[in-house]
Parts: sequence; structure tokens; C-alpha cells
Amino acid sequence: MTDITAEIGDLLRQKKLMLGTVESATGGLISHLITNIPGSSDYYKGSVVSYSNETKIKVIGVNAGTIDNYGAVSHQVAEEMALGGKNLLDVDICLADTGIAGPGGATKDKPVGLFYLGMAQKDGVFSRKHEFHGDRMQNKQRAAESALKWLKEYLLTLG
Repeated sequence: MTDITAEIGDLLRQKKLMLGTVESATGGLISHLITNIPGSSDYYKGSVVSYSNETKIKVIGVNAGTIDNYGAVSHQVAEEMALGGKNLLDVDICLADTGIAGPGGATKDKPVGLFYLGMAQKDGVFSRKHEFHGDRMQNKQRAAESALKWLKEYLLTLG
């Protein structure tokens, strides 16, 4: 992951963009990977680990009705987390995640390994759905890697 996080850092520096993250199921892993790169303070403002619904609502600004209607693990919540984090951290881009790392927490409609990633940036707020099939740590790792790959993909589209 060092290669992709270094590439992301170079791209953020070149484009003079600031990044933040709001993490739930990854528990700070995305932030950890980003800050393993020396000089990441040039482009990374920080993270909020909003593990509980209460923190998502009170700190990040996720609408309680969104959680009630769609559940904490939903594309709607991932998008609200990303947008709330973008505003709270005052960054150009904010990545967010919510998911079920396992081994427990699954429901009939939401299996272990289901993650939603959110991204808020200048063109709007977006989400992606992923289903991973590993153990808890593998699911968290894959979600973090997927978020970073998506971020790199986005940065490469910018002029």
C-alpha cells in the first residue's frame, strides 16, 4: 500500500488539494495508511473515526432519519459521512466508509463484508458498494485499499 499512498500524496501535492477521512468500519486504517507516508501533513488534514451512530450524527452531521430509514451501513450514510467530513475538516476531498467487518453484525439483507465507501469532492458526493469475503481484518484492509484506489482513480481524472 505504500506505493499507492505515496502516489496519492504526490497527486494531492501537485493539484494542491487537501484530504480528510471519516471512517467507521475501517476504524482509522485509511488514515493510518495515508499517514505512513513522510510529509503527509502537506495534504492530509485528519480523520474522524465515527464508529457509533451517535458520533455519526452529533459530530459528522449525518441525519438521524437517514440511519433510521436506511441503516448505518448504506450508501446514503456513506455519502452523508463524506460530505459532513468535507465540511467539518474543511478539505477538498473527504473519503468515508461504513460497513460490516464481521464476524458478527450481519442481517438478512446486509452480509458480513458489505461496505459502502463515500467520497465528497468538488463535483459532488458519490458512493461505491463493495462486498468482501475475508475475515474481519481482511475486510477492513480491502475496504481501505478500495477507498485509496478510488481516490487515486479520481485524482488521475483531474486536469
